Amino acid sequence: MAGEVVPADLLDLRHRLHRAPEVSGQEAGTAAMVLDFLASTKPDQLLTGLGGHGLALVYDSGLAGPTVMIRAELDALPIAETGQPDWRSGVPGKGHLCGHDGHMTILAGLAQDLAQRRPAQGRAVLLFQPAEEDGSGAAAVLADPRFDAIRPDHAFALHNLPGLPLGVAVLEPGAANCASVGLRLRFTGRTAHAAEPDKAISPARALANLVPALSALGPGGDLGPDFRLVTLTHMRMGEPAFGITPGAGELWATLRCLSDENMAELKSDAVMIARAAAEADGLQLEVSWHDDFAASRNHPQATEVLRAALAAEGVTRIPGLPMRASEDFGRFSSVAQSAMFWFGAGEDHPVLHAPDYDFPDSLIPPGIRVFRRAIDLILG
Repeated sequence: MAGEVVPADLLDLRHRLHRAPEVSGQEAGTAAMVLDFLASTKPDQLLTGLGGHGLALVYDSGLAGPTVMIRAELDALPIAETGQPDWRSGVPGKGHLCGHDGHMTILAGLAQDLAQRRPAQGRAVLLFQPAEEDGSGAAAVLADPRFDAIRPDHAFALHNLPGLPLGVAVLEPGAANCASVGLRLRFTGRTAHAAEPDKAISPARALANLVPALSALGPGGDLGPDFRLVTLTHMRMGEPAFGITPGAGELWATLRCLSDENMAELKSDAVMIARAAAEADGLQLEVSWHDDFAASRNHPQATEVLRAALAAEGVTRIPGLPMRASEDFGRFSSVAQSAMFWFGAGEDHPVLHAPDYDFPDSLIPPGIRVFRRAIDLILG
């Protein structure tokens, strides 16, 4: 695999995408680049601006049959790239440091293959999804009224994963990725002179009490059915001054569970504790939710299709699910039998979201073949 030749046009596309990263909700240029590259594949149906800047291309057999959707992600990260490939990011403070440029290129190669040979029945849909990184893109695509025209029966995706041997796959039925959501608590009281703290309504005690209380709600541990994890990610109080007793503060936390049902309970518990802390000290509380990811589960039948496709292409599978990380692909399980596999990027490869990460191009040809095999197993 390491020495496998990547077609020059696909290699060029991947590197051009890497040079021009766009973050969640801002992927207009990325979608346009993909659309321009795939114009020659002459899809039978094309949807642009789907759920934001999403792009869907349909390759139709012209005969009745199921719809199979393969998804890739358009967005990059608000992280400055420090690696020095010739194709490094040309946008300050932004980089394709999760491999979405490689995932898009795999789908572009798949589109070229589908242009040469349509499915024997039904249709294949290639979805370039916006805003995966903040958890808003899949929901927006599903909410777009035009999605009904391409609603799939089966949906598949992949994600590269550093730390695994290059080209090895992780795939299992059932729980795959955790649900997660960002919780932002804003406390408002009243400031006073630092010499008269008794005349202030300070969030200090509420914030101090919430640090252990929220952490205790989600201690982490093994990824069993009752797994809950609360990670405190940010906290601030008052102004950077010595003469003021603070009158406002914030606490941010990420909540993580293996199921959507447990997440609903954890959210309720967290808000109940926060409200009690605010009421105890006469503080106003504003609660808001951000980066909301549904739990991701691999459907047994969809998993079997991917398993057969990987086996036919000689890809080794190893255990490794579920994962603590979240993945926006999980929302598509509400409309389709869906499954996702993780593709090893190399044991010593920089980790996802690291400033020196770069997608391993050698994953492009086998990624194309596995997805084409999955399509053929269902559509012939």
